[in-house]
Amino acid sequence: MRHVADIPHSDVKITLLAWNGKYLLKLEKGMLEQTYKVSELDLTGGDAEVRQLVDDAFVAAALRRFADMRDDLQAALERHDLL
Repeated sequence: MRHVADIPHSDVKITLLAWNGKYLLKLEKGMLEQTYKVSELDLTGGDAEVRQLVDDAFVAAALRRFADMRDDLQAALERHDLL
């Protein structure tokens, strides 16, 4: 796996990786992470095009998803008396 870039953002850590013919966009917030895979064949402009995907709407949706993920984990822990 090759580290391509860190994409700066104030609310989430964003790392761009390349592996096995795919670009991986890895977003991390606290103990949670989301990874999006995009085939290198789908992008003619290389990693510059992947960076374009990380616009305000994309990050806002990812942040909402992080909140849902946190809530889902919290509910599961509570259901099984693990808190």
